[in-house]
Amino acid sequence: MEAYDIVKNSRNADRWCASDYIKLLITDFLELHGDRKYGDDKAVIAGIGKLLDRPITVIGIEKGNDIVSRLEHNFGSAHPEGYRKAMRLMKEAEKFGRPVLCLIDTAGAYAGVDAEERGQGQAIAESLMLMSSLRTPVISIIIGEGGSGGALALAVSDRLYMLDDAYFSVVSPENCATILWKNNKYADKAADALKLTAVDLKEREIIDDVFKTASSAWDEKTINIYKEKLLTKLDKEYESLAKMPALDLVDMRYKKYRRIGRV
Repeated sequence: MEAYDIVKNSRNADRWCASDYIKLLITDFLELHGDRKYGDDKAVIAGIGKLLDRPITVIGIEKGNDIVSRLEHNFGSAHPEGYRKAMRLMKEAEKFGRPVLCLIDTAGAYAGVDAEERGQGQAIAESLMLMSSLRTPVISIIIGEGGSGGALALAVSDRLYMLDDAYFSVVSPENCATILWKNNKYADKAADALKLTAVDLKEREIIDDVFKTASSAWDEKTINIYKEKLLTKLDKEYESLAKMPALDLVDMRYKKYRRIGRV
């Protein structure tokens, strides 16, 4: 599949959202609300639950899967209070020794004037800083679109995974084409140049592994097999990360991101 085809596929209205993966993987999920400063952003679903028998904090950027839910969740474009809610739960996870799972699916953070007035850039920067020093294991999975700083804000993790038809990029192909060639009709060319697919990023050691994307067309047996594989993989990784002293975990995370981009 060509890079731009993958980008378009990641935007399909019928693909699974963060809430679908939470229902698949997490039991006893209790959603928590609000950033304790302004309000609650429904573009970010956050709460606590169990992954197998492991208490866990889950943060997901939610797009919604029909026009009503997409409007409710602002099409997965989070406001500053969404990132502040995420940070509030990360700090709580650190305090109580719970690992964190982030599910990322966004074209980018909301770019409206009101979001900028409430400190969008600062919220993203603070999230990056917090995750870089968080003293508890963090795994992030890009389940659809991984666009710009809105996605990166939840991607500074010990393990970064992608679904096979997701993308992760500093800019969308359309915006990149508009900047470089003054015309978004070259989006396919931009997508190739950006190296934004899971295969490209795994090859460059930016992500750690690639998972198959779930499909609503699967029967119950196939979904259960998929669920078991994902749970086993995540549980194994959390078990390994939990054995590391907190300061070693932070140091390993720092070195992981320092290595990115080296030639």
